[in-house]
Amino acid sequence: MARRVLVVDDHPPMIMVIRRALEKEGFSVLSTRSGEECLSAVRAEQPDLVILDMIMPGMDGLEVLRELRQQPETVHLPVIVLTARKAHGDVLDGWLGGADRYLTKPFRTEELLAAVNEVLAAPAQR
Repeated sequence: MARRVLVVDDHPPMIMVIRRALEKEGFSVLSTRSGEECLSAVRAEQPDLVILDMIMPGMDGLEVLRELRQQPETVHLPVIVLTARKAHGDVLDGWLGGADRYLTKPFRTEELLAAVNEVLAAPAQR
């Protein structure tokens, strides 16, 4: 059975780029466009991994990440942050918020796929 990845980004073209890369590698891809939708999808679909943008209207990615880390059922859910936020403070917030990896846009597909495979192969750290 294919591993399920939830991609959370408010830009459909970005979702499509990530979806194509992951599906080519055999992953099943779900997507949402907001933080609120992400939390609902995580509960309903129970993905193996979340790829999360930080800059979204409404509930931003950092709020989503913190919420996921506070819930017993999602505290171990791997999360890769993929965002345009590159400032030191933003990166630090992502790591302290519980990100398993923090990647910045623009990104190389190979780097994202390596991060996905590495995070999914690692035992739960929390």
